[in-house]
Amino acid sequence: MDSKKSVVVIGSGFAGLSAACLLAKAGFKVTILEKNKQPGGRAGVWQQDGFTFDMGPSWYWMPDVFENFFALFDKKPSDYYELKRLDPGYRIYYGKDDLLDVPEDRLELSRLFESIEPGSSKKLDVFLKQAEYKYKVGMGEYVFRPSHSITEFVDFNLIKKSLNMQLLGSMRKHVYSHFKHPKLRQLLEFPVLFLGATPQNTPAMYSIMNYADLVLGTWYPMGGMNQIVKAMVSLAESLGVEIRLDTEVTKIEVANKLVSNIQTSKGNLQADMVIAGADYQHVEQHLLDEPYRNYTKKYWDSRVMSPSSLLFYIGINKKIEDIQHHNLFFDEDFEQHAKDIYTSPKWPDKPLFYVCCPSKTDASIAPKGSENLFFLMPIAPGLEDSDAIREQYFELMLTRFESITGQSIRDNIIVKRSYALNDFKADYHSFKGNAYGLANTLSQTAFFKPAIRNKHVKNLLYTGQLTVPGPGVPPAIISGQVVAGEAMAYLNARR
Repeated sequence: MDSKKSVVVIGSGFAGLSAACLLAKAGFKVTILEKNKQPGGRAGVWQQDGFTFDMGPSWYWMPDVFENFFALFDKKPSDYYELKRLDPGYRIYYGKDDLLDVPEDRLELSRLFESIEPGSSKKLDVFLKQAEYKYKVGMGEYVFRPSHSITEFVDFNLIKKSLNMQLLGSMRKHVYSHFKHPKLRQLLEFPVLFLGATPQNTPAMYSIMNYADLVLGTWYPMGGMNQIVKAMVSLAESLGVEIRLDTEVTKIEVANKLVSNIQTSKGNLQADMVIAGADYQHVEQHLLDEPYRNYTKKYWDSRVMSPSSLLFYIGINKKIEDIQHHNLFFDEDFEQHAKDIYTSPKWPDKPLFYVCCPSKTDASIAPKGSENLFFLMPIAPGLEDSDAIREQYFELMLTRFESITGQSIRDNIIVKRSYALNDFKADYHSFKGNAYGLANTLSQTAFFKPAIRNKHVKNLLYTGQLTVPGPGVPPAIISGQVVAGEAMAYLNARR
């Protein structure tokens, strides 16, 4: 192999780091260009007064994806960080004195279902067996396909397996056909919130998320989710990857159907292959001249985006009793909040929200006697964002948190930072300020997603949450693996 062939990866999120590691292992010279002052993309970290806050993802699901990735380099996650399985995985608050803890143990889970809806434990067995099948087929047969066209899926064995994948039915119909109690229905529909669409518009194949949740479990890397970033950075650098921080790409120049020059805030450079792990829409509409774009402005405006989020990072100077690591506040109407995100986008009147308290599991991320809290409220992308609006909703969430949990924290807040639409745009060039990429609707799945290849530029590929396989930390890592394979095929063909 010509070891001098070079690859530039734009963005050091999970997809970019994944691709960079694999290409460096294959012998290419790899440089990552990162706009921000720390690697990790949306999985950044913020530290203040002894508190360490994960700024982005807070759920560690699908541990097999992380294990499989590190195994490609004869490594294990435990070589880099300690994983702890949470039990209960999370808590759902339906109102004051009305809560449900989701146990780690399968038998306890069946007992829980049975206590809420007699006869439902057997239905749960059937539901999860179907979900396991979808997970194994989906993670084994679907997600590693580059999805250039439908022809990749015209395979007799795959079509045969797909008949049991429930590609066309909705999650809503699938869940409702098995369970009647609203609490169980909400519990099983909740994971699709990570996919950026309502249960009515999410294909039933995504009950794979229920298998990930209820069978594979909810985990936590001690030290925080940024430990995964540190692990991948350590791996990348050990393989010879150069990571240039605080270096924003400002223009991708093209000549003779090839990237000829990459302009950055700190000078220009060239490469044999460019992989864009930055926001796909931003790269298309702002870094490339119009003739070299895969899609038009109209196309992007017509995409169904996942929600954005209003986030608050809170440090308090006392311990909180009787809450879990992950806490979902479902004390208001899910359907109405969903309408405020997807149907008639606006700031919600009665939002659902989520509170993470990782210091319940990990004492290292908060000073002694203190707690580290992370409030998240899903909102529609593209809304007006202001400090006044943020404070209005912080007051709303704080009041409900205190009322429902019976915990007073208002006078104990010593660290506070908000993060929302304007920040997603400024830090990540996030399209419309979205938090999770494209919604995983049927019309935006697999080969219906924005293509990983640039149709006009031979040595430009895309990776990350706006292309295949989709949003989330495990899919982003897989996206990097898929695009690395495409890059290697191109570069090796031109040795």
